[in-house]
Amino acid sequence: MIKTRIGHKNDIPGILLLQEKYLYKNLNDLERQKGFVTTPFTIPQIEDIILQNGIFIAENENDEIVAYAFAGSWTYFEQWEIFNYMVSRFPKLSFHGTPITTENSFQYGPVCIDEKYRGKGLLNQLFEEMRIEFLKKYPISITFINKINVISEKAHTKKLGWKKIDEFEFNNNTYIGLVFDMKNSVLK
Repeated sequence: MIKTRIGHKNDIPGILLLQEKYLYKNLNDLERQKGFVTTPFTIPQIEDIILQNGIFIAENENDEIVAYAFAGSWTYFEQWEIFNYMVSRFPKLSFHGTPITTENSFQYGPVCIDEKYRGKGLLNQLFEEMRIEFLKKYPISITFINKINVISEKAHTKKLGWKKIDEFEFNNNTYIGLVFDMKNSVLK
């Protein structure tokens, strides 16, 4: 039985273990085709997001962390240049006629699910845990996916219903900008 919940400080070792297992730089080309994460979070960065109730985890029956999802304010994510670049594009973006701003949106991701637990509805379960918490503050969620991470793009657009609103180049990579209406549950 998989349990999802807001992460806490005791989860940091498990989060780091899962991160290392699926970090882009640690995978070969074949492994990357199954999905990856690119942002290596440090212990202080994880501690900061925990204080904001911004990390969500899934545990298996042995209390091992088998998935995580980050979510946070643009202020938290401004420590990485790509997020500042994304925010600079907001004046050109809107969703259902509403301009996207740093006040009405937040950054979702990265999300990482252990390969053994993929394709079983865990993404939806974990995302719903995050959605319920962040809907209290934000009507819109924004994320980006490296265009070569096809498995992640399909999971988010097909399983969760994210909508593509942007495409941009950053550090010699092409990214797809996605938006999600936080009022929409992803559980069927």
